[in-house]
Amino acid sequence: MAEGPAARGDSSITTKELSKDYGSKERAVHALDHVNLHIPGGTVFGLLGPNGAGKTTLIKVLTGITDPTSGDATVAGFDIRRDPMEVKARIGWVAAEVILDDDFTARENLWLQAKLQNLTDWKPRAEDLLKYFSLQDRANDKVSHFSTGMRKKLEIALALLHQPTVIFMDEPTIGLDVTTRRMLWDIVTGVHKEFGVTVLLTSHYIEEADALCDRVAIIDQGKILAEGTPSELKARVKADIVQLETAQSIDPALLSKIPGVQDVHPQGNDWLVRVASSEEFLPVLFRTVDPNQIKRISVEKPSLETVFLDITGRRLGEDEPLRDVRKFYAQMRRARG
Repeated sequence: MAEGPAARGDSSITTKELSKDYGSKERAVHALDHVNLHIPGGTVFGLLGPNGAGKTTLIKVLTGITDPTSGDATVAGFDIRRDPMEVKARIGWVAAEVILDDDFTARENLWLQAKLQNLTDWKPRAEDLLKYFSLQDRANDKVSHFSTGMRKKLEIALALLHQPTVIFMDEPTIGLDVTTRRMLWDIVTGVHKEFGVTVLLTSHYIEEADALCDRVAIIDQGKILAEGTPSELKARVKADIVQLETAQSIDPALLSKIPGVQDVHPQGNDWLVRVASSEEFLPVLFRTVDPNQIKRISVEKPSLETVFLDITGRRLGEDEPLRDVRKFYAQMRRARG
C-alpha cells in the first residue's frame, strides 16, 4: 500500500469547484455545479436535498464510479483522479436499499465481500462485526429470513469489513418504517464512535440530518446553497413560518400589512407567511381575517425544514419516487474489485 496522507490517519473529504455535467455542451445538465466542501475527519456530515439535487452524483464522483467534468477532490487524503485505487481501499458504501445475496447466509455474504475486495485475514474481523451487530446467533441463516433491520445491519457490516476510514451512506433509511429508521440512527451513531470513521450521509429526511450530523450542507440543482452545523443553519432563519388554508381567496396585501410579516407566498387558497413572531402575528391575523374563513393553520419555528424553505422557496418533499439503486450497487462492487 502506497504511503500518503491516509496512512497517517487522514479521513477527511475535500472538494474544490467540483462539477459534473451530462449531455452536450449546448444542452449540458449540471448535476454538480462547482461544489466546494471540506468534511473534517471523524465527523458525520449530512448532505440534505431532494432527489435529483446531486447527492448521489457527488458520491459517484467521490468513489470513482464516474469522473468529474472539472474541479478536484480528495478522499482520505488521496486525489480521486490520481489515486483512485487508494481511495477505493479506504472507503465503504451503504446503499439506499439493502441489497444482499438472499441465498447466502450472513457469514457467506461476508465471505463474498472479502473475495470481492481480495481480503486475506478477514475472518476475525467478520466475527467481530457479527458480534457487534448482534448477528452471531444468525450467522449461518440465509439472509432471506432476516428482518429489514437485520439486513441493514449486515449491509453496514459488509461496508466495514475492510476497515475503511470513510463510509458513504446514500439515503440509507429511505422507505424504512419509523422504528427501523430510528434503530438505524442508533447504529450510525454507534458505528461512527466505535470505529472512528468519517460518515458522509445523504438524506432528504430533515429530522435525520438534524439528529445525526455534526454539519449539514443543503444541496439543490447541483449547488451547495448553505453549510454549517444544524444550529448554525437554523439561526439563519430569524422568523417563524405560518401556513394557512383559507376557504376563499383573500387579498395578499391584507396579510402583508400585518405588523411583523416579512414575506407572503400565496398558493391559491394556501398561504406561507414568514413572520418575526407567530405569537404576535396570530392575534392580529384573527382580527384581520374572519376566523370562519381559516380552515387550517400551522406554525413552524426555525428548523432545517424552514431553512430549506427559506433558501429555496419550497419544502423538501418526501413523496418522490425511489431511485433504482441496484445498477449503482453493481457498479460499486465492480469498482471495488
